[in-house]
Amino acid sequence: MPDAPDSKPESSPDAAAPEEKAPPNTASGSRASSVAAGIFASRIVGLLRERTIAYYFGVSAHADVLQVAFRAPNLLQNLLGEGTISAAFIPIYSRMIDEGRHEDAGRFAGAIFGLLLATAAAVSAAGIVLAEPIVALLAPGYVGDAARVAAGELSVNRFELAARAVRVIFPMAGVLVLSAWALGILNSHRRFFVSYVAPVLWNVAIIAALAGGAYWSTGTPFAPAALQGETLTTLLMTACVGAFVGGTLQVAVQLPFVASHLQGFRLAVSTRVKGVRDALSAFGPVVAGRGVAQLSGYLDLFLASLLAVGAQSALRYAQLFYLLPISLFGISVAASELPELSRLTDARAARFLRRMRRSLRQISFLTVPTVIGYLAFGYLIVGALLRTGQFQASSNGLVYLVLAGYSLGILATTMSRLLQNAFFALGDTKTPARTAVVRVTVSTVVAVPAMFALDRVAVGGLAEAVLGASLPGDPLFLGALGLSLGASVGAWVELWRLLSALRAALPEATVPWRPVLHMTGRATAAAVPAAGLWLALPPSWPLLPGAVLVPGSYAATYLGIAYLFGSDALKAWIGRFLRR
Repeated sequence: MPDAPDSKPESSPDAAAPEEKAPPNTASGSRASSVAAGIFASRIVGLLRERTIAYYFGVSAHADVLQVAFRAPNLLQNLLGEGTISAAFIPIYSRMIDEGRHEDAGRFAGAIFGLLLATAAAVSAAGIVLAEPIVALLAPGYVGDAARVAAGELSVNRFELAARAVRVIFPMAGVLVLSAWALGILNSHRRFFVSYVAPVLWNVAIIAALAGGAYWSTGTPFAPAALQGETLTTLLMTACVGAFVGGTLQVAVQLPFVASHLQGFRLAVSTRVKGVRDALSAFGPVVAGRGVAQLSGYLDLFLASLLAVGAQSALRYAQLFYLLPISLFGISVAASELPELSRLTDARAARFLRRMRRSLRQISFLTVPTVIGYLAFGYLIVGALLRTGQFQASSNGLVYLVLAGYSLGILATTMSRLLQNAFFALGDTKTPARTAVVRVTVSTVVAVPAMFALDRVAVGGLAEAVLGASLPGDPLFLGALGLSLGASVGAWVELWRLLSALRAALPEATVPWRPVLHMTGRATAAAVPAAGLWLALPPSWPLLPGAVLVPGSYAATYLGIAYLFGSDALKAWIGRFLRR
């Protein structure tokens, strides 16, 4: 949220109403910038990780299997990870710290750690034993692969390969749940950077594993044309091992910082410790809500397995770009605000709403131009970051179109993250859970007919019809686009439902739609000269310099327009990082 009073003239579209003025809050801006800086570092390395995966696997059967392998253990991580910890653990732990009950807070943290450890160990062991049923549940389209391989229709038995990969990677989930616990401790003590930059180690471990595996198999880490059959399978397993090692490093780097803040810590598996039963009572609805939200992602994985080969990996690559603004602009603000909102009482509702409205404006200021930029220049951006090795032009086109479908819901998703945290801070964990059910239902109803209809449309055929030229690469189809469009429709329905429910509790709760409309106009205006620059570039111009020049000019123009209009949102973001 902004850290200084709104100083823009009232005639400006970004100006806050007089009642939204607030004293400067330097610490809050610094905390948000810490989160954003940590996430930015981990996301940049994450882009390098995905570029490495694209180099070796492209959009292919092995890339699809890697998506299933990574998503299988993520169910446990996402159910018991950061979102659940934020809703059920941080509010209680923060209040204990704020009240000076450090011994109680330490014992509470130890009991939650013990319960998470026991749960994670049990579920991880079950995942290893039940790998084949898990794959059959997540990717039913793989079940008949043995017969299709025997008939010569497929070259890879994805079911067998995915089951092997799940057994290797599943214990990673338990490790990353403990990483979320460490994040909860550090966030409550207003120490944000370490937890959000720690995933860099996870990404680096996967990159190193793939490069090392390729070197071991072929004598060089840079030979995608030679990577086929068993070599690709070996690389897939190596990536899974690297993910587990990286998860362990991600936890280990946080523990020294956590230890410096804990007093009275005692490891226990008990519900009798003060605060534990309150946390567990919140865990239930939150886990249910997270489960429903995760069900949406797993439904996408489930449904994509029924589509043409490449649909699952196309979703994975598109989600990489889709989640970047949500993490940088949505989570950075929402995560830094939750401990503060949790410390406010009902009597301070006006201040609560001021913080929320100003935070929504901050989120929108950078999210809106990202959406316009993805729609206008997504093909160039995807190509610059992923067009390498086995990732060819047809893959580039498919991932761009799937990203365009997701982009339509980015603004709604980032706003919903903040509204969810507002409910958590108010002690209401049931409303976000119920709203998540609605989102998944709507997304699925929209996605299923769309994906099967679009799976009959080839990327190359569409390019030839629109551009008059075919895209080189393997034949790919547009079924995954239907899934991303369904997700965007569900995101807007979720935002509407959350806002309606919040207004029932706090009638003055609003979303700053007028500033959002002005931001959209400015972003669209900024895209016009950048699009002209892109068209002026020679066809032989390399993708990477073009992806720096065109989006760079777009961003500079947007920020320049915002500066000329004296945008408070721009001033606040600059203030965050200058203070940081």
